[in-house]
Amino acid sequence: MKVSIVTSYSNPEERMDPWKEALECYKDFCDELIVVENYLKDEFRFENIGEMFQEGYERATGDWVIKMDIDTLIHENDFKSLKNLLKKLNNYPAVSMRKFQFFTPDRFSSKSRQCMVLNKKNFKNIRFNGGGDLCDPTLNGVRFNEKNVPRIKIPFWNYDSTFKTKEIISSDRARFARAWFRTFGNYGDRGGSTSELAFLAWFEMIHNRYRKHIYKLDLYKHPKYIQNKLYNISKNQFGYDAFGLKSKIKRSPKDFMDSFGDNYLSEFKLSINRSYKSFKFQ
Repeated sequence: MKVSIVTSYSNPEERMDPWKEALECYKDFCDELIVVENYLKDEFRFENIGEMFQEGYERATGDWVIKMDIDTLIHENDFKSLKNLLKKLNNYPAVSMRKFQFFTPDRFSSKSRQCMVLNKKNFKNIRFNGGGDLCDPTLNGVRFNEKNVPRIKIPFWNYDSTFKTKEIISSDRARFARAWFRTFGNYGDRGGSTSELAFLAWFEMIHNRYRKHIYKLDLYKHPKYIQNKLYNISKNQFGYDAFGLKSKIKRSPKDFMDSFGDNYLSEFKLSINRSYKSFKFQ
């Protein structure tokens, strides 16, 4: 079984992405690494993101192809288990993995799942054109989700904007907001075209999400590839204290209950749902 990882980035050093650490992780895990570099123009349309993912996917030659964002890693302790599971799940088009989302290194949430582990060998019609942002993987027009493909407990470790400064985040969010407007004709929840408006909208979203980061973690338990970068976060980087939120945020009992439900109750419900075994993609 051959496993490929596909990732992409544009000017990762300038954007302060953890790209070197991510690539080191990917190279240790996969048999083939495909990097799509500088695909997006400074000003682009949102559907171009799915097209970028598709280009990398088409270049990959693995039996299984994993699409990874450059701020996301797989823990080295899970390498062997993940490959063993893929061998067992060879009859399914994709696999759903949990996402551990970090803003600051000491806390995370695990609400969402991602279906970015794709069986290219046995399913030829996978495209990155689904979901509200037009870049989720689909098969014959049906978007993969946690109910129509197998679910495994192994997580992706996502560091989002952890290492970025306010200036970089503001510029980046505005760039993506303008791309959204070109495709959909509105800014949705992305604020607006300027750095100031885009940052304010992003920070409001972060505030709401950070309240759900109730699970604590010691730095030495992170993937080994990222630990040194986490230990050396500076005060101007988001991950240092979430731009002040770390000391100011007040988590209510409801936040804890909601997060607990997302992590345990929802996972339990999914564990007894076997609909993926009989699901027929069109």
